[in-house]
Amino acid sequence: MSARIFVPGDSAAISVGANKVADAIRMEAARRGVAVEIVRNGSRGMLWLEPLVEVETPAGRVAYGPVTPGDVASLFDARFIEGGAHALALGKTEDLDWMKRQQRLTFARCGVIDPVSIADYRAHGGFAGLEKAARMMPAEIVAEVTASGLRGRGGAGFPTGIKWKTVLGAEADQKYIVCNADEGDSGTFADRMLMEGDPFTLIEGMAIAGLAVGATKGFVYIRSEYPHAFRVMEKAIAEARRAGSLGADVAGSGKAFDMEARLGAGAYICGEETSLLDSLEGKRGQVRAKPPLPALKGLFGKPTVINNVLSFAATPWILAHGANAYADYGLGRSKGTQPFQLAGNIRRGGLVELAFGVTIRALVEDFGGGSRTGRPVRAVQVGGPLGAYFPDHLLDTPLGYEEMLAVKGMLGHGGVVVFDDTVDLARQARFAMQFCAIESCGKCTPCRIGSTRGVETIDKIIAGTERAKNRAVLDDLCQVMTDGSLCALGGLTPIPVVSALTHFPEDFEKPGGLRLAAE
Repeated sequence: MSARIFVPGDSAAISVGANKVADAIRMEAARRGVAVEIVRNGSRGMLWLEPLVEVETPAGRVAYGPVTPGDVASLFDARFIEGGAHALALGKTEDLDWMKRQQRLTFARCGVIDPVSIADYRAHGGFAGLEKAARMMPAEIVAEVTASGLRGRGGAGFPTGIKWKTVLGAEADQKYIVCNADEGDSGTFADRMLMEGDPFTLIEGMAIAGLAVGATKGFVYIRSEYPHAFRVMEKAIAEARRAGSLGADVAGSGKAFDMEARLGAGAYICGEETSLLDSLEGKRGQVRAKPPLPALKGLFGKPTVINNVLSFAATPWILAHGANAYADYGLGRSKGTQPFQLAGNIRRGGLVELAFGVTIRALVEDFGGGSRTGRPVRAVQVGGPLGAYFPDHLLDTPLGYEEMLAVKGMLGHGGVVVFDDTVDLARQARFAMQFCAIESCGKCTPCRIGSTRGVETIDKIIAGTERAKNRAVLDDLCQVMTDGSLCALGGLTPIPVVSALTHFPEDFEKPGGLRLAAE
């Protein structure tokens, strides 16, 4: 009987040599005449330990890492395929502190299963939610999702059940399910990890949505910078179709739902839902005015459910275990769990799935281990490039939708980016405006022109040119962008700028700033 060895096929693991490690294990096993089965699983999310090699033993999965090709021979010498002792041995994966302190609902299978094996997915509880939904009336499915309190995990936090109910009630000859997998926020990678490590969860969630609202066709719009995730999703969709989980008779429901993966256009603005719909239709990605809402007039003018990867991926657990079980997790109106992504200047970066309510400090210090440089943490940005910069005295803020709004921030997609005390927040504020100027679709003036003027005005403040007057101009400009922009790109860009001005004013008053801004 061959030993089962897991070497992640996740992009992050591949980037640090996982493919070479898998090849080295395969060649060393052949040289020694040892029978092995190498499974290219997803990542567990402990990115500082990648490539993380796991071995299936009677006592459970035993982890070794980070492994290089040069370590492989010594691992065989130590009988690692039986869980033997080695300098890289970490113990049972599930017993690692990082893993056992999480509440993994959406990511329960990620890193555990073969991502494109239907049998493996089913063996770990997969498709239980879809099979239950197949026996329910559409309104019952929508009611279950509504009762769970699930809100959009893409950033806006809109109740998922209300969106689905709107599409269910719309009269049309065709309805669509669209998944926004254009994950462009800095410091975020949960969508990619799920698509590469457990794609059937997303497929199952989209199929449940199709049954719930009467849609027969779905699209998952994947960021162009994710070619590996795109290939995995295409293979998983084909496998699901062969297994009857997609097609003319989904899970024996008598109803049709099929889907396909589409590669994005390489523009950050296509992460905005209406711009994404334009791109899917073959047009230039530009923001549409609302109303009409996509739920009533979306893809090709038809009623469309458009949700983020993590929103769809949460629904199989909700259907399988019940709305009340999901709503038992969380804080206030933020129900369930959120996959938080730790990045930037941090010792232990990766993905942590926890119930809403954990503090920023707990994520950064307890899970992340503080800054990678060992210097004091000065600022933490939550919510991507349009999120606020939080100083130390706000790091005990619980992470929930309303709690973040109360401190003039936003949860966004759950990205947490750490900066040590060498960061210049004036430069970061300038970056926010510059990012908006580069990524704007150009349709509305506050975003297109306001961001360009914002860069110029911040440069003047940094340079010491009539700082008080230019600060007044910048304040006014931020208000105009917030109130007048057509979508969240221009409307939210002032958040990081204002937070930097509010919490780190000294960075805008340094002498010699002109040189810094021009570097």
